[in-house]
Formats: sequence, C-alpha cells, structure tokens
Amino acid sequence: MKTNLTSVEKIAVEASPYAVLYPPTEKIATIVVENFPALGKLAAMRFIEWVQDHPGGVISLPTGKSPEHFIKWIQRLLDGWNTSEVQRLLEQNGVDPAKKPDMKSLHFVQIDEFYPMHSSQHNSFSYYVKHFYIKDFGLDPSKALLIDPTQIGLEPGQKLQDIWPDDHVDLTLRYRQATNELERKQKSMLEAVDQWCMEYEHRIRELGGIGFFLGGIGPDGHIGFNIKGSDHHSTTRLCPINYETQAAAATDLGGIETARKRLVITIGLRTITYNPDCTAIVIAAGQAKANLVAQAIQSDDHIRVPASCLGKLPNARFYITGGAAISLPERRIESVKSSTHATDADVEEVLVDLATKKNKTLLELTDADVQSERFASAILEKRPKPLRKLTQKVHDRLISKIGNGVRVYKNKCFLHTEPHHDDIMLGYFAQVVRHFRRFTNTHHFMTLTSGFTSVTNEFMRSQMVNLRQFLGIHEFRALLEEDYYTQDDTKDRDVWEYLDGVAGRNEHHKAEGCARRMLRNLVELFDGSFLSNMDARINELENYFATVYPGRKDPDYIQKLKGMCREWEAECLWGYYGWQCKNIRHLRLGFYTGDIFTEEPTMDEDVMPIVSELERIRPDVVTVAFDPEASGPDTHYKVMQAMAEALRLYLKSSGKTDLKIWGYRNVWFRFDPSEANVYVPVTMAMFATAHDAFMNSFSSQKNASFPSYEYDGPFSELAQRIQVQQYRTIKTCLGREWFHNHESALIRGTRGLVFLKEMTPEEFFHSCRELRKSVENI
Repeated sequence: MKTNLTSVEKIAVEASPYAVLYPPTEKIATIVVENFPALGKLAAMRFIEWVQDHPGGVISLPTGKSPEHFIKWIQRLLDGWNTSEVQRLLEQNGVDPAKKPDMKSLHFVQIDEFYPMHSSQHNSFSYYVKHFYIKDFGLDPSKALLIDPTQIGLEPGQKLQDIWPDDHVDLTLRYRQATNELERKQKSMLEAVDQWCMEYEHRIRELGGIGFFLGGIGPDGHIGFNIKGSDHHSTTRLCPINYETQAAAATDLGGIETARKRLVITIGLRTITYNPDCTAIVIAAGQAKANLVAQAIQSDDHIRVPASCLGKLPNARFYITGGAAISLPERRIESVKSSTHATDADVEEVLVDLATKKNKTLLELTDADVQSERFASAILEKRPKPLRKLTQKVHDRLISKIGNGVRVYKNKCFLHTEPHHDDIMLGYFAQVVRHFRRFTNTHHFMTLTSGFTSVTNEFMRSQMVNLRQFLGIHEFRALLEEDYYTQDDTKDRDVWEYLDGVAGRNEHHKAEGCARRMLRNLVELFDGSFLSNMDARINELENYFATVYPGRKDPDYIQKLKGMCREWEAECLWGYYGWQCKNIRHLRLGFYTGDIFTEEPTMDEDVMPIVSELERIRPDVVTVAFDPEASGPDTHYKVMQAMAEALRLYLKSSGKTDLKIWGYRNVWFRFDPSEANVYVPVTMAMFATAHDAFMNSFSSQKNASFPSYEYDGPFSELAQRIQVQQYRTIKTCLGREWFHNHESALIRGTRGLVFLKEMTPEEFFHSCRELRKSVENI
C-alpha cells in the first residue's frame, strides 16, 4: 500500500525511526515524533503547507489542550514569516518560505460545542475558536461556521435559561408528548436545534466538505464528540456523551456535576469523511493514549472505534509521540530489529507481559509461549540464552525490586514534591508512611502549584456558609481579640483542631478547624481591611460563588483563596503524622495561571524558587512526579521540567554527589513493571489508612468533582485499584505461593504494590528535555 507523503511529511518520516505505514496490521499512515512540542510543530508545518496549496479551503481545528503547541507554532510562523529564523525553519521542514498562506481566504468549521452553553463564557468552544483561531490566525469571521447555542431557536429576548432552567436537556421530548408549558417550549427548541444541525451539515457540504481536519482523540477514542458507538455515517447532531467524555470535560466545565448535565452539538464522522480528499490528522501524545491510538490505527471500520472511519481517507494520518506509539506491535518489532541487542529491561518487559497474558508464572513459561507472541520472540532472539535462564533472571529481578520497596532508609532528609496537593498521597503514600517510622529521617513536603482549578464554586460557597455559622459563636470570635488569625505560629492549631475532630469523629471540631483556616486565609488575602469589613466581604464571596458560571476563569484573589483551601488540605494530611506547617511549602509557581494553556516554566518565576528550597533543605532524596512525555496532566510535565532545571543548578552549586531521585506516577499515568525498580508493598491496613486520610484531609476532592475518566469516584479508590492491579501482575509472575508463604508478614499481607523509579540525577536528566530548549523567554 503506497502512501503519498507531502514534502513536510517526507522530512518528518526521514527524521523518525519508523516507516509511515506497516500494512496489513496498520490501516492509517502514522508519523512518530520525539515529544509533545514536536507534535505541535509537525501539525503546524503540515497545516501551513496545506493552506499554501488550498487557498479558500475549508478547515476544522480542535479545541482543548491538545493543540497547544500547534497553535503556538502557527502564531510564531505567521508573525515572524519574513524573519530569517522563520524562513530557515520553514525551508528545513519542507514548507515553501516564498509563499505566505492566505489565511483570510479560508473557511472555518467549528467541530463541536456543549449544549446548553452561552458562547460568551470563556470555557465555551465558541469563545476558544474566536480567540485562538479566528483572531490569532487572522481568519475572516464572515467565513466561519460557528456553533453558538444562543443563536439557535431562541426568540427575541429569550435566553437559554428560560428554556433549560436547570441546564438539563431531556431528549425523550423528541419522541414523547410534552406534559406542561415548559416542556412544550423545550420540545419546540429540540426541533429547532435538530433543524439547525441539519442545515449546518448542509452548509458544510455546500462548501465541498472539510478539506483539512485536525483533532485529538478522547479517553474513549472519540473524535470530535463522536463517542464510542457512534455511527460512521453520522452527521451534525445534538447528542449525549458518555461518562469518560464527561470526566474529561469536567475541568473545562467546572466539575463533573455540570458535565453530567451537558449535551453536545458535534459534527458527525461522516461530516469529516464526506470530502474524499480531506486531510484528516489526529494528534496524540504520551503512553496513556497508546492503547487508544493502536486500536484506532489497526482497527477495521467499527463503531467501537470512532477513528477507524478515517481509514477510508487516503490523506488520513496519525501524528503521535514515541510514547503514544508503544502499543503498535509492528513498530516495536521494527525497533527491536534495528537494535543491536535487547536490554535486561526489554527482556523483563516482554516476559512479564507474556506471563500475564498466559496466566503463568515466569518459571512456567515455555518456548512455545514465546513463539506465540511475535514481539516476545523478536526480543528474545537478541538474547541467545536458554529461556529458563532468562525467566529466572527476571524472576530474581522482580524479587529484588520488592526488596528495594521493603528497605527503609535512615538518617536521610527527604524532599517530597508534587504538582498538586494530593499527588504524593495518590502516588506513593505507603512508601512515605514507612519512612516516617524511622525517627532519624526528616521530611519536607513541597507543592509546586496552587491547584485552584480543582476546587468547585459550590465547595467554596459551603465553606463561606460554615465560616458565617462560626462567626456567630462567642468563643470563635474571641480568637479575633487574641490576634490568633494574624500569627503564623498559630497555624498548626487550626490543623490540630481539625484533626481532633477527625480522631473523635466530631463534625463540630472538624468544621471549626476549617472555619479557623478560612478566616485566617481571608485575613491574609485582604490584609487588615478584611476584619473591619468582614460581613460585607463574606457576603460578596458567597454571592460570587453562588452566581458565577462553573468553569469561568476566576480573578486572581479567588484563585489564591481556592489554592489556600488546597494548601490547608495538604497540611491536614501531613498533620496526621505530626508534621508541622513549617515542613510544608506551597510554592504557587507562576506558570500555573488557570488559562487554557498554562505557560511554559520560566527561570525567574518557576525554577529559582525551587532552587532556593533545595538550598535551604539540602535533601538526600527528592521525589518527582515523573511524566517525561506529557501523558498525564500538562502541569505534571511542566513541573517536571522546572524540577529538572532546578536540580541541575542546585547540584552544580552544592557539589552534592549522592542525591537520589524517586520518580513516581499516580492515577493519571503508570509505570510498566520493567520501568520501575522499587516495588513498595501495600497492605489492607495501609489501603484503609490511605482512604481514610484522603477522605478526611481532601474535603474539596472527596466528591470527585474532577474525576478520572477510568473511575467514577474519589481518587483514593482509583489509586487502590491501580495498586491492586500492579500486585496481581507481579503475583502472577512470581506465583501466589511466593507471597502467601513468605517469611515476612509484610509480604504475606501485601495486596497492592506501588511502583517507583529510583534514579541518579543523571538518569533523571536523561529523561527530561533541557528547560532552556523548551522555554523561549529565558
């Protein structure tokens, strides 16, 4: 099968370790690039190339976080087109630098929108499209087909809220009779929306269909909002979305509570494929997307796999990172064939995977088992040793890793870092607690961002109500006379009050601890002016949280207040084990702004504050959320880059040579067993402790307003599920008897495993791009 590559694509494939297509297994041409920013660069170059060849063409571009680097590269290329630097970049990447694209000539088609949703809201896709594409790309607004719910079916003076007062759209009204006046209006509106969708589809087809489509791939494999199960002949329509998609949208919409109510208007899969010459590109970064990507690229046309509909387009492409390509077997085999040898980690990976698939222990695997799996066979051909010796070696390596997880350091200073306030707990809580028990160890905790985006307005409103109730109690107000709320040395007392309530199962004491800290935060936030105008300020805040639309970007002082709530939760968590506020640092790094695209970390605002803490604490062990390819939230990726640069500077100035790095992952992304070298046993008692601590400490998170798409519930339960699955994998490899008959009660009681990667600084740096290469404003 021959794939006609463009100039841009030919250069990208030459730079890639892989061919563009491996038939018959792969059905859609795929280009693999090094990392997330490179993904955006390739998509941008291909887009510019397409526009040069198709003036007046029809384009449809994605919203969300996936196109971050695509958008930044387009802006950079257009703004600096005539500069020598951009001219050189264009030529190097296969774009004709002599022909600046005519952006005004293009027609734009919006892919999707939530319904009901006001287009003026900053979290609407209409707003996104107008800001990032029409304005920043210099498109002609008159040539844009937009999905604006406020312009669909409403009579003059009528608002969406008049029709959908609770934002719930009952699609059964399409088929049943209305029972009251409101339902009659709603039924009429549904007919108007359906008619509008049909006309929108017709307008797209009048333009000849979409010529250039760029999209991401959702957690269930959705393209646009065409979720798993969508008809491949579907057109523009109003439809519901599944839980996975709601969870992914929760951050944009201000919580899963809002996302559950929303329907969507989306172009259909047939809308995308209507034009047989359409250049349809799907971009995906990180190992967390690998299985979805493999399914899409390798699947025959099937409703379970929305992206499989693209297989009929000769110009369909997947642009992905190396991590996102990890589940494509033909490419993995190609990598093996081109390598000179297989590492111990390679052998471990395939044998653990093979044992799991065959439901056998490692030592029970046979040559026939190996030959039945092409990738395993290809790897082991590079290690010409008897299978028994290889399985024994992997068996011993797994046991050694468990031994590493049982070992407890002493006389060490730990600096535990996390992008968000619950990342440590969800990542490796059992390991932290085990090291608490050595009194010779010292622990410091550092949260890098404010974390305000994961706090709902409803939660904040409830905290205001709680504070107002306690302000009516004499003993609580008496603390004002003692200047209690302006003294840093009384902060621990807030924590103790709350934890006394937890210990005694006394909701009043817990609520008073929360009220104390909220009042303290407000005093700090508004300085001395708050106490003289307390009631009015609280009224103002209550009104804000009750009336502002969910998902709106908050003003700076609200962001700070929400972040303070998260900081309080972290102090309560570590207070469980006696650690005081002085051991807990909240850096509130500047790149974390609540914008759709968080800024890249900068030296002054983000790196140097970390360096200062490293110099103050002088740790022996530093823990890092280890996400080198942006598989989890982009905050993790950017924090890791800032941490890497800070550690480089610190080690250079301190001369420290024995620093250890613990890389951890949590509910967003996991280690393969072969990637980790420390397996920490987790017992039933530890699971219970962790869940109890999470639910009591992280009050803003226990209702799971911003959940994982994998699990509809609190993160502590998902973390347990992951650790149990990791244990089951290793138990299959070693055999249940190894655990159940072990001489150690800890191993016999193990029901979960935490995977960590202990590294030297050099090993850690090897996994990170240098910050200076990814940050233009240093």
